[in-house]
Amino acid sequence: MHPTHPDRLDHTASSGRPARRQRTPHAGRRVRQAAAAATVALALLTAAAPAASAATAPAADSATSGTFTAGLERKALDASLRAVHDAGIYGVYAAARDGGARWNGAAGFADVVTQRPTRPDLRHRVGSVTKSFTAVAVLQQSAKGRIGLDRPIGDYLPELVPGERGRKITVRMVMNHTSGIADYIGEAFPSLKAGSTSSLDDERHRTITPTELVNLGVALPQSFEPGTDWAYSNTNYILLGELLRKVTGQDPEQVITRDVIRRAGLRDTYFPGAAAKIKGPHAKMYDNWFGLIDPPRDYSEYNMTWAGTAGALISTTQDLNSFYRQLLGGGLLPAAQLREMRTTWPVKAPDGTVVMNYGLGILSVDTSCGPAWGHNGAVFGAGTESYASADGRRQVSIGYNLMKYQRFDDQGKLIPHPGDAALQKLTDQALCGTAAPAPAPAPAPEKPKVPLTAPQIAPELIDGLRR
Repeated sequence: MHPTHPDRLDHTASSGRPARRQRTPHAGRRVRQAAAAATVALALLTAAAPAASAATAPAADSATSGTFTAGLERKALDASLRAVHDAGIYGVYAAARDGGARWNGAAGFADVVTQRPTRPDLRHRVGSVTKSFTAVAVLQQSAKGRIGLDRPIGDYLPELVPGERGRKITVRMVMNHTSGIADYIGEAFPSLKAGSTSSLDDERHRTITPTELVNLGVALPQSFEPGTDWAYSNTNYILLGELLRKVTGQDPEQVITRDVIRRAGLRDTYFPGAAAKIKGPHAKMYDNWFGLIDPPRDYSEYNMTWAGTAGALISTTQDLNSFYRQLLGGGLLPAAQLREMRTTWPVKAPDGTVVMNYGLGILSVDTSCGPAWGHNGAVFGAGTESYASADGRRQVSIGYNLMKYQRFDDQGKLIPHPGDAALQKLTDQALCGTAAPAPAPAPAPEKPKVPLTAPQIAPELIDGLRR
């Protein structure tokens, strides 16, 4: 389930303190390689999976296949969680549920400078998991007859998607990423297209409007004819926020807060608006950008208006489990709208292998005990995985605070790393129990390329590194 591989980190066994960085004469070459791969990195940031086939799949059956162990094996979960940190993630926090049984765990550092440990209830930027919340709000309005899933988006927002294009693209296509509308991320952070991360820091405190974001994406060439292919685009979910604004006459983040977050009884989930700091306990969040930011830099303070209804939510792993449990159990949507949400498009790798099935703001992936439903998220410094069994009984959510920690080889391909296998094993262990297979270990790099040391932060950013 976890598509990327963090580089291995070394730890000192005696003190438990981070090891100092190993500098090598090839450091400059590694940075040049990272810069050369920046376009690939940008593609990974803005796309959840490779290109898809052109046929829509029917809704997946709600019954799981395979076998799983009833109950939560707490010692095994504790060991799997520690293995994620040991494999190279600075800090990781997770929660699992099976019926009434619950497990919460944390390992590693919330702050690598002070050695503050992680804890299970930390608030976290959950990135594109936000899309599930936005989709629920849109489907609630559809159930009220205010939004037609197969009506053109131009019927509602002609000023944002004008002309023939707006007449061809339906609301459903926007929700399942078959609209062909391009992603705005590269335009909002233009230095990334030139192999530099400078715009990540330059725009740390920028406020940008949803209309500006949509215009950036819509101004780009259409990726494909609407409804004929699949490509992940954050522009789609900013558009859906504006659709909510149009049909309700209210701020879309307020609509989602009232109709989804509060209805689900979530206490630690909220949209931050233009506030850069996270309210409540949280970890610092480090991004390595595949070696281009070395050592990794803390991005825990950030104005998230660039993500909005596509990816700005803050939550906890416990709240995410509660959300998907209620959603899949029928507590947030009528049965007809939940079926629509789980009607999926098969997303395929270049060799034709289906890597996941994407519905309306929710995706389905295979595990050793059957399909799991949920979403993942990735923003600067923060990664999230949140999945549930098809019946909503069993959930796992994982947050971690080191991102884009892997490296590319000379051909621009990601180098496998044990951290990926560790995250996948933790997810499978939580969802499936002892049925979870042990993933094959990935080869370790020759040198520890991402040090578990205190990041060297530029002085002008010191006041912007607390969240």
